[in-house]
Amino acid sequence: MTLQLKAIAKDYTVRGTTTRALDGIDLEIALGDFVCVVGASGSGKSTLLSLIAGLTPPSEGMITLDGDAVTGPGPDRGLVFQHGALYPWRSVERNVAFGLELLSLDKEERARRVDWYLEETGLAGLRKSLPKQLSGGQKQRVAIARALACEPEVLLLDEPFGALDVQTKEDMQVLIRQVWTDTGTTVLMVTHDVEEAVFLGRRVVVLASDPGRVAADITVELPGERDLSVKRTPEFLALRASIEDLVREQHRGHVGLS
Repeated sequence: MTLQLKAIAKDYTVRGTTTRALDGIDLEIALGDFVCVVGASGSGKSTLLSLIAGLTPPSEGMITLDGDAVTGPGPDRGLVFQHGALYPWRSVERNVAFGLELLSLDKEERARRVDWYLEETGLAGLRKSLPKQLSGGQKQRVAIARALACEPEVLLLDEPFGALDVQTKEDMQVLIRQVWTDTGTTVLMVTHDVEEAVFLGRRVVVLASDPGRVAADITVELPGERDLSVKRTPEFLALRASIEDLVREQHRGHVGLS
């Protein structure tokens, strides 16, 4: 599986004025990769994810998955937003099962997948609960389990932990890293948090602003196991600082031209 973006541009027209949000994006993501995209405001991070999800078409260029053009949403791409957008009248297990009800699966396979992903995300004991009974972190676990239950080729994450407190956020980072290891699902994640990107990603793509374009594509190489203690190592701190500096430079360059 390869996700490819070739010469992608995206324009928006509001009240007769056209603005280019993305320009000349070339990106290739291979099977099993974990890529995090960071950038300052105006760099088009969420727009990029929306294009890959098929929610909106590019103005120029082409996006392909396994060689097939992306022309709209599909079960080969799962999407999780900052706020999980759960169905409040459905229990945890029925939220997770929602996407499966749209696929040609028998009842036994649907039940197997729901059980497995509830267990994988630590939700087995909450399967009968309603969203209003859950914490913020638990809701995001449900949203992730729901997206993964359809077993997409690519999991798209749009700042999924941005609204969580620091402790819950780190718990979720450990969870998504473990889920990625266990499932082998390709992950593309947008985040404004450089520390999070360095901890989670095998690559960090930095977008420049106005219009959004790739400023750097950095391979993350860290010593030892990728647990929370790695955040205190000199290698991690140095890489985080260099990427933060790059993001700031891109933002300053944009502001300086304004």
